[in-house]
Amino acid sequence: MSSMRIALAAGDGIGPEIMEATLAVFKAAGVMNHLAFEPVEMGKSVFQQGNTRGMTDEAIRAVESCGLLFKGPMETPKGGGGKSINVTARKMWNAFANLRHFRTLPGVETVYSRAGMSLNFFIVRENIEDTYGGVEHRLSNDMIQCKRLISAPGCDLVCRFAFQTARKAGIRRVHCGHKANIMKMTDGLFLERFKAAAKDFPEIEAADVIVDALCMNLAMKPQQYEMVVLPNLQGDIVSDLAAGLVGGLGFAPSANIGRHISIFEAVHGTAPDIAGKGVANPTALLLSGVMMLRHVGLLRSAALIENALLAALEQGVRTGDFGAGRPNATPPLGTMEFARAIAERLGSAPAGVPAVAVPETEKPHLEHGARPARPEVIRTFTNVISHVVGCDIYLDSPLSPVGVADEMNRVCQDTPFKLTLISNRGTQVWPTGSVYTECVDYYRVRFELREGVPPGSFGQSRCVALMDRIAEKFTVCSYELLRIFDGVKGYSLAQGQ
Repeated sequence: MSSMRIALAAGDGIGPEIMEATLAVFKAAGVMNHLAFEPVEMGKSVFQQGNTRGMTDEAIRAVESCGLLFKGPMETPKGGGGKSINVTARKMWNAFANLRHFRTLPGVETVYSRAGMSLNFFIVRENIEDTYGGVEHRLSNDMIQCKRLISAPGCDLVCRFAFQTARKAGIRRVHCGHKANIMKMTDGLFLERFKAAAKDFPEIEAADVIVDALCMNLAMKPQQYEMVVLPNLQGDIVSDLAAGLVGGLGFAPSANIGRHISIFEAVHGTAPDIAGKGVANPTALLLSGVMMLRHVGLLRSAALIENALLAALEQGVRTGDFGAGRPNATPPLGTMEFARAIAERLGSAPAGVPAVAVPETEKPHLEHGARPARPEVIRTFTNVISHVVGCDIYLDSPLSPVGVADEMNRVCQDTPFKLTLISNRGTQVWPTGSVYTECVDYYRVRFELREGVPPGSFGQSRCVALMDRIAEKFTVCSYELLRIFDGVKGYSLAQGQ
């Protein structure tokens, strides 16, 4: 029995079928001589038991003990309060980097393959933060908020991972995809930490691209990219766009890498319409498994399986969801027949595309650190001097901007603060603005220190006292402290300010 254990969750819908096929190929390649798979209970059946996490306590303990989870696609029930099990797993175990490899596969026809263009690039997506925190609130009758949370340590982890992965893969250039031209503080921080990480990898060219331009470029000239690292939401969207370039999510492997626990999975859907029919395509899960084998040092097995898959695809081996339009297309195979066709080609190599070098020996290893005693607080910036310089207070009010300003100026008369800004949906509407700016029932009112009151004169208690005054007459939805950090403003301007 191998000492290297991997938690195994087959998934929902077509998950059990494609997992069975993948493990059959693994067995034929001798993987089971090195790995022991331990089934765990996750997904639809657990949700149906009323468990909103979608995973049992025993499953959680098993994954944390193994340090690895290999999973099929899983369903998140509509309604009932259950969160996405995929997002929950990544966040709970801090699998901070999502790595996906997109390349042209033989036998998988796309616009680019028909044009004779071969694609081969990676997307690295931050996996924990951003709007995927799911922190949302209804603030007024007409306004709902989703908080976007970006941290310096979170940026550092994923950007360093991208460069480390690029170095191992021989990638010469890494791009940072971002929207720092608009979100100057959140995406600005991501870009800043990307540039900081790049300094430790001088042999790799670091470049950046605004995410909307990136999407256009991927559609027009995707071959110009080797690796792109992005924040969570943008990375999610771009990853699926990239999958479309190479044939769809059925051909896109995915790894979620953490310092202690990593997850390898198929990211396509559960396809309940074909579940149980034995016709599902296991390619994405098999390729994700190949990534997992490389992660644990089974480089020989990974290369043998990858070459066998490429050789099979090259020779027309296919499931019913692809290849039908090709001249002289072979009849489609079922899921297990497809797996057997790959297993029969172990030791073979593709002829029309580069084969993967096959090492002589295996050196299995897994760096799975000791279980932490408690959640760790990770830091990037320390010894920063900060001072309170005001506050933004968010109000639910049907008044006009002038009406809000009159009330706020009265409230702050005998305080250290003066009213400096009112904005609505991010756009300044007082002291200047346009009559064409339509407002909703949710305002930001900004108070800053009066002239002659030096930063550092007091902490946040005066801001809380001001908010308390305002709350006597208005519904205060939220409050943000305004501070300077080492003399630099830690807050943004409004549009039009």
